[in-house]
Amino acid sequence: MSFTPRALSVAIFFGLSVGGLSLACSSASPKAAPPFDAAAESAKLMARDAHWADLATAAKNVDSVVSYWTDDAVIMEPGQPVVEGKAAIRKFVEDAFKTPGKMAYMRATDEMNEPGPKGAPITLHMRGYSIWRIDSDGQWRCVVDIANEAPPPPNATKS
Repeated sequence: MSFTPRALSVAIFFGLSVGGLSLACSSASPKAAPPFDAAAESAKLMARDAHWADLATAAKNVDSVVSYWTDDAVIMEPGQPVVEGKAAIRKFVEDAFKTPGKMAYMRATDEMNEPGPKGAPITLHMRGYSIWRIDSDGQWRCVVDIANEAPPPPNATKS
């Protein structure tokens, strides 16, 4: 397994969409649930994710890290089989804790020129993340490189 504890937390972080998060609340009291406060929930989620990342980075307590997943959670990593359920996730984390090395990630924006649909050059405005690992020989190597086209600015017109 090639993911270190930090990579686990980063990979999970990439999967989150705070803007699309919705929570359903139920209560035994007849009072209506308070309105959803996206900013407050976003802050709570980011704090929880940061704490999880710290635990995973420390690589000391498998139970603490695994406790952040639900019993029916699924992990899908590039080129790896699906990891499904707490028992499999526990093994995944245990194996990750045994993996030596340091990981880092970088967020980037870039421009890429390529031929457009009619052959004329077009410029794509790209955004992405790359995840890097120091291998046993001391060299940083890219483990995951993700990029996609950034949406146009709100008041841009398509040509």
